[in-house]
Amino acid sequence: MDKFLMVFLGGGCGTIARYTTMTMVNRIVPTTNFPWATLVVNLIGAIIIGFMLELLMLRTNPGDNAKLLYVTGFLGGYTTFSAFSLDAMLMIERSDYLNCFVYVTASVVGTVLAVFMGSQILKYIQLYV
Repeated sequence: MDKFLMVFLGGGCGTIARYTTMTMVNRIVPTTNFPWATLVVNLIGAIIIGFMLELLMLRTNPGDNAKLLYVTGFLGGYTTFSAFSLDAMLMIERSDYLNCFVYVTASVVGTVLAVFMGSQILKYIQLYV
């Protein structure tokens, strides 16, 4: 039961964090047909998961509950791959192929690079702490 509770608690916090981040991005970026808020959330989530991968899985072993809370729960609730897929589909339906290509490319390549960046940030911090 603890495992389900960890995922539940992390997921709830992750969805609140996603909503907050998307609200802030939507206030900053003018309304366009480009899904900036989803892209920003997914990039931030990728940086965090790279950081967490390095910290939780490669540097320490906090146990399964911590991984379920932070990675499966929080980041599962925070990132929005399903929203990403819907945004891409809607752009295709609007025949907005250029924006769709830019969005899908930026999301996929950007999140892979962001995971790497998150891992490198922790390595850098550990050098100077």
